[in-house]
Amino acid sequence: MKLTDLRGILQYIPQFREKTFILSIDGAIVTDENFATLLLDVAVLWSLNIRVVLVHGASAQIKVLAGEQNIKASDLDGGGVTDAATLNLALTAANRLTHEILEGLSANDLRAASTNVIIAHPMGIIHGVDHLFTGKVERVDVEMLQSLLSQGVVPVIPPLGFDGDGKTYRVNSDGVAVAVADALKAIKLIFITSQDGLRYNGQLIRQMLVAELQKLLQQNVAGFAPEILSKAQHAAAACKAGIPRVHIINGKVDEGLLAEVFSNDGIGTLIYANEYQQIRPAKKKDIRAIQLLTKASVEAEEMVKRSKAVIEKSLGDYFIFEIDKNPVACVALHVYPEQKKGELACLYVNPSHENQGIGRKLIQFVENKSREMGLGELLTLSTQAFTYFQSKGGFAEGTPDDLPPGRREKYEQSGRNSKVLVKKLK
Repeated sequence: MKLTDLRGILQYIPQFREKTFILSIDGAIVTDENFATLLLDVAVLWSLNIRVVLVHGASAQIKVLAGEQNIKASDLDGGGVTDAATLNLALTAANRLTHEILEGLSANDLRAASTNVIIAHPMGIIHGVDHLFTGKVERVDVEMLQSLLSQGVVPVIPPLGFDGDGKTYRVNSDGVAVAVADALKAIKLIFITSQDGLRYNGQLIRQMLVAELQKLLQQNVAGFAPEILSKAQHAAAACKAGIPRVHIINGKVDEGLLAEVFSNDGIGTLIYANEYQQIRPAKKKDIRAIQLLTKASVEAEEMVKRSKAVIEKSLGDYFIFEIDKNPVACVALHVYPEQKKGELACLYVNPSHENQGIGRKLIQFVENKSREMGLGELLTLSTQAFTYFQSKGGFAEGTPDDLPPGRREKYEQSGRNSKVLVKKLK
């Protein structure tokens, strides 16, 4: 780990300390070789005073047991009918998995307890079909969970619910995770699956506002692969219930949980319930971030190198695009009031956040800022990204004569022979 990585982690700790994360782990991940590392990551979270609750599924194990015992189970994925045979398989699989999780937590010196905190009732008859032993979460025993957490005990919740008569029902683990996250007012719900995240029409979604996800689910639910559809639906439900952030990650990725939690890049999909992006004026403390962001582009001779002194001298011209208080892009607006012209400069987006419309948002921001200042024309210079400014920003190719006198002089001295692009502001 680099020192810069450690700095990146440290900035998250204050906002996560004493908060609750719900980890919803698919059964297939519990038996994966990387599960031991995943539990080590859980131990790291606990060491940072982040309270963690584990909810696990059992579908993969039920399928295996059904095949071994030659039992035709009524439902293997937890969303349909659960007959007596399937319930027995679910009980066997869930108990085995819970035991494996408890063993793994013990190996990391973490105290844990299997719980019966899910109070459920029968799903009942839907469209004329009796769902038998399939249950629906009625409520969560919050008092018991909070008591365990306050004592430093990791609650482990199987995909089983119990009614007042002591009957057991199979419940969907994704639904359980959402209910528990809502009950405990968790700040994160993390679905740990064998998928890299949510894919829509084959394309991986890196981050999305919940309203956009709901729109996709309404317009074309078939766009989501069957094996990940439940995650998409429950991610939307969780955000709607007030959970600020829902993550879907691949649990087979080494140190993936920590990478998702402690970096603004992440490894999977983030669904968020509110706007967590912000464009703000740069501060003195951002100078280093601007230099680090643009370093690769400077080395590739796409951008001019800017020293700390140069940036500091015109710091009021710079703006930062941040995600969860972390800079991921920057831009500058240099103003030439006598000519009523502005120059869009230093536009750069971290590669991990490319193709998400951030560049266009920054261009639009600079345009709006320029109009507010009464500028009539916006300029930008580019040696390699000129087609981007033309196609995405609406700029047209100009000439060096379009530059204000002082800027023209610097242009000729640089010897970069950049293309001059112009956009009239109406």
